[in-house]
Amino acid sequence: MTLVRLGDLDLTLPLAAAAFGWLAAARAWRNAMLWGLLFGGGVILVGFSKIAFMAWGSGLPAVGFKSVSGHATGVTAVFPTLLYLLLHSAGPELRRAGVAAGLGLGLVVGILLVAYDFHSSAEAVAGCLLGAAISLAWIRLAGSGAMAPSPARLGCFVLAFVAGAWLMTFAHIGWWMIRIATFLSRTDRPYPPGNAPTCS
Repeated sequence: MTLVRLGDLDLTLPLAAAAFGWLAAARAWRNAMLWGLLFGGGVILVGFSKIAFMAWGSGLPAVGFKSVSGHATGVTAVFPTLLYLLLHSAGPELRRAGVAAGLGLGLVVGILLVAYDFHSSAEAVAGCLLGAAISLAWIRLAGSGAMAPSPARLGCFVLAFVAGAWLMTFAHIGWWMIRIATFLSRTDRPYPPGNAPTCS
């Protein structure tokens, strides 16, 4: 359960913001914007899949697919990226090992989500694939610019994480997804009736 919690939005969004802060401190503006677009796009896609299910019951019932797993997406997107940054000055072999470890962590979280019946296999696989696509695409596009750890970059990382975590206490994302879904479907409760959304 502790590993599953690594995919909570309350953690992955602040960590994503912290990675952006790191890149901004390195003045790697192109890479920062790429990270923001890729991660933000992934979050929007996950959110849209959840809202679509709550509003209209969309999905693929034959394979038990309701929406993309946000937990699996978050872990496989954020942790390979962070390990790539932390190991940026350690050489290509260690960087690859760090990225592989981050992807492996995402896979473990995906397996646990299915084992604890939080998601179907299809939902967890979709989340792992989406998160891996985000992190690997960013790593591929980022290149080998000046992004190695430094006191200033680590300081911006911590500040951005703290600011992101503080803002998440006011976000109430699950509530907003319900509101959007019920507005779009013109009903007073999400689909199926009585079910509240999860942010997993």
